[in-house]
Amino acid sequence: MNILECELALLKFPNPLILASGILGVTPGTMIRLAKLGIGGITTKSVGPKPRKGYKNPSIIEIDSGTLLNSVGLANPGIDAFSDEIREIKNNINVPLVVSIFGTDPGEYALVAKKAEIAGADAIEINISCPHAEVASIGLDTELTYQYTHTVKKVLNIPLFVKLTPNLFDLRPIALSAQKAGADAIVAINTVRGLAIDPYSGRPLLSHGIGGISGSAIRPIGVRAVYELSNSISIPIIGCGGISKWQDVLEYIYAGATAVQIGSVFISGLEIIQEILQGLSSFLKNNNIVSIRDIKGKSHQYDKELEVNPE
Repeated sequence: MNILECELALLKFPNPLILASGILGVTPGTMIRLAKLGIGGITTKSVGPKPRKGYKNPSIIEIDSGTLLNSVGLANPGIDAFSDEIREIKNNINVPLVVSIFGTDPGEYALVAKKAEIAGADAIEINISCPHAEVASIGLDTELTYQYTHTVKKVLNIPLFVKLTPNLFDLRPIALSAQKAGADAIVAINTVRGLAIDPYSGRPLLSHGIGGISGSAIRPIGVRAVYELSNSISIPIIGCGGISKWQDVLEYIYAGATAVQIGSVFISGLEIIQEILQGLSSFLKNNNIVSIRDIKGKSHQYDKELEVNPE
């Protein structure tokens, strides 16, 4: 067995690196290139029932080294046009393709998801957590999360992933609702709600104002979310947020993730894929670890030591 191979909802990934939705998952050519460079799976940009322009520029900026703020606004060509792109991608890659979807109500989510499945998607990721679009409110509510997840799951014959917002104190009730509704995996986390303001004019730097923070600054938030969720749910977790090196991947795996999603790191180049994979392989071999699966959740071995003694 490949030392880096992992499995999610019966889907086998050659390694735990999956492209995160919203970063480079826009054109077939880019996604095909990433697969050829060794990424373990692809998640497309979120696609809806019809074309959507999104917000005006500037829609994405670097606010600190390795940290981005974006408010793209779910720009996409619509599922009917994107179905042809799904087919093109599937014909040119040999890793799982996850299609991220959204809509205005549960029925639209289900319609888009089914069309993506028919076009060739290996799994569906429902976006109920984008912090700068209407869908943000869904992932803040347990009943809505259940309703949307259950409605989409009923029409699918492929795995369903649910991407959670970090903009809550406790994600566990939301994750449990998604699991109860039939989700096959949880993606934690989406971007963190934030705002950047120009110091000279006092005007928000993004045209839409508030956006989502991604990149290195949010990694501890993502790792904490995975750590807390892994003891509360029984379905796999895909960690997401701030990964830029192989050590970051280990953090998420130790916390309880089965795989991870990477995105913002690509501002420094696509060669980072091989750098991370080589680093992971070397670490595992040097420590006589047979499979990356064997270290999943290792941090929880120390849970009792972390408990505070009331005396």
